Amino acid sequence: MASIFKRILVGKPLASSEQDHQALGKPTALAVFASDAISSTAYATEEILFVLLAAVSFPQTHSYLMPMAVVAVILLAVVSTSYRQTIYAYPDGGGAYIVSRDNISQTAGLVAGASLLVDYTLTVAVSVSAGTLAIGSAFNFNDNAALRVGLALFFVALLSVGNLRGLKEAGKIFAVPTYAYTVLLGGLIAYGMYKIHFQHLGTIPGNERLAHEFAEEHGADLKTLTGSVGLILLLRAFSSGAVVLAGVEAMSNGVPSFRKPRSKNAAQTLIMMAVILGTLTLGVSYVASHLHPVFVENGDTVLSQLGGHIFGSGTFFYYALQFATFAILILAANTAYNGFPQLSSNIARDGFLPRQLANRGDRLVFSNGVLILSGMAALLIIAFQAQVSALIPLYAVGVFVGFTLSQFGMCRHHLRLREPKWRSGLAVNALGCFMTFTVLMVVIISKFTEGAWIPVVVIPLVVVLLQGINRHYRSMDELLVIEPDEKVRRKTNTVIVLVARVSRGSLTALAYARSLHPDRLVAVSVVSNAEEQERITEDWDRHQIPVELQTLYSPYRELSRPIMAYIDELDDRHDDDFLTVIVPEFTLDKWWQQLLHNQSALVLRNRLRSRPNTVVTSVPFHADRVSTATKAAAETPTPTSTIT
Repeated sequence: MASIFKRILVGKPLASSEQDHQALGKPTALAVFASDAISSTAYATEEILFVLLAAVSFPQTHSYLMPMAVVAVILLAVVSTSYRQTIYAYPDGGGAYIVSRDNISQTAGLVAGASLLVDYTLTVAVSVSAGTLAIGSAFNFNDNAALRVGLALFFVALLSVGNLRGLKEAGKIFAVPTYAYTVLLGGLIAYGMYKIHFQHLGTIPGNERLAHEFAEEHGADLKTLTGSVGLILLLRAFSSGAVVLAGVEAMSNGVPSFRKPRSKNAAQTLIMMAVILGTLTLGVSYVASHLHPVFVENGDTVLSQLGGHIFGSGTFFYYALQFATFAILILAANTAYNGFPQLSSNIARDGFLPRQLANRGDRLVFSNGVLILSGMAALLIIAFQAQVSALIPLYAVGVFVGFTLSQFGMCRHHLRLREPKWRSGLAVNALGCFMTFTVLMVVIISKFTEGAWIPVVVIPLVVVLLQGINRHYRSMDELLVIEPDEKVRRKTNTVIVLVARVSRGSLTALAYARSLHPDRLVAVSVVSNAEEQERITEDWDRHQIPVELQTLYSPYRELSRPIMAYIDELDDRHDDDFLTVIVPEFTLDKWWQQLLHNQSALVLRNRLRSRPNTVVTSVPFHADRVSTATKAAAETPTPTSTIT
């Protein structure tokens, strides 16, 4: 049943030879890798207003939107140009982890890797939470935390299943909402500009009151405010809106997923994404600066306010925009579902994460990475009640740590190799490193008490964890190294068969033990009184079992301790010896029947596996498949031994 259910959910297995057929063309890759960046236009303006409305008198707040958008687009251009260089320099995938590892140090690579792992997890939590908030704006349920969190968790599960089905199949699904959102948002901007300039569309009514209420609630003293705003406040607001850059990194990580020529296709797709993202960012900021939407906690999003004012609340295009926004915000997490498993696979191949994360599943995706990402994102959604504003301070730190290290790593790359046009590349990377580092410092300092301290603490802890995993793997490799003159040595083998009573299961185990032709063979049974000992001895003699039987007396009905003591004693008698312990077990067709058997065997196996030079073997007895003829023969008394 489990296998059938899995096939229904994720589809039939794909052979390794089909991996090239799963590569992505540019239109699909744009939807897969750019959905996170493009979707950020739905909440970036809102996050800027969240900062400004608390300290700047309305409507002066909106006069800062366009300058911030311009700076964000300049930063986007610099970072995109830098990652375009990275794509060509590392055609096998060169995100911040690889660039930092190869050009700075392994520790720098781990910091970048840890930052991106945290960032990708937050991408899923932020995107899904923002998508749930968008649909909640249309149907007025954002104040219902339980419904909001439950819906967000459902979408995480849906994304997980979609990505387990494979990259190409998931890309086809996610292409529709990405392009629908881009077209509808572009239509909103164009129609909004037309109405502003030709129909003299006014500001959104009632927002002045909401802005004053928000400012008072967040501690601003409107009476003492002047027309100026401090640089720190502006930087803090900009850093909140700079999440539009989130997702740019994923394209350089995902180069192996593109069709050949991979680097060229990835670079062209990156530029397409940057142009679309920059245009939409400027457009939303321009329209918002004229119509004056405000941040409303657990209420209408900024995009919902703009859509309702331009298209008209309740119209087809308003609901189409809301559903497209909801869909792309949910599916924007797909960028992380491609980035996280690929990155964790690279780190695992270097020995800093469990090696299972380096293996592809039967649908040619890194299934373990997908499942781990889903689980961690679900925990974040529950912990932060699917609140985007609570998650954003955590989100920005990981993004800009990765950006900064990648830019610095590319600077070192240019200085080290001095390839053609390396000076212009160095200038771009140096400027990008300075800009992203500045944003990073502003985020950490200005939002430290609001949650930015969490990634500041978590990222070093993740690095320590990665280094601990690597130390374990290195110590195991050293332990398993064979000396040049080391050869296979002959060891004796003592086989112990654990027997509770004489039954067909124990006779099967004894028959298997004899087939091994061990140096010593003994059956062991634990008894708690003289009657039990007499019963098993009589059964042993009646069936003429040609194996020595040892009974261990346990007056307190304890099973594992006397067996372990006996094995220790036997081990002390014989040096250079293997001990093979055979445990008979029932195998039944129904899972619930399994719960009624083999619990003692499970405990014993776990304890025995910790002993050196001890081999534990389970001999299954398929009780449900015994034929009627065999049962009838077994029920006929015979003095002949059943072991041959």
